[in-house]
Amino acid sequence: MKLNKNLAVSETGFIFNPTSGDSFTANEIGTEIINLMKESKSIADIKTALLDKYDVEGNQLEKDVDDFMVLLRDNNLIQYER
Repeated sequence: MKLNKNLAVSETGFIFNPTSGDSFTANEIGTEIINLMKESKSIADIKTALLDKYDVEGNQLEKDVDDFMVLLRDNNLIQYER
């Protein structure tokens, strides 16, 4: 999975998709996930980094990251690599 390459993402979590003209706002952790994806981190690496940084249970983090990935996919912000 990777971010669409034409996305514009600000440090404050504003996301703009110039292809569709849609814009979104991500919270701090959502922005952190997107920035890690921009660094080509795998989903497993992203989950590990967040578990190391935040006081959260593994199962809850898994669910939250997976839910966020679904939101990104549903809004055409990521694409699955084949």
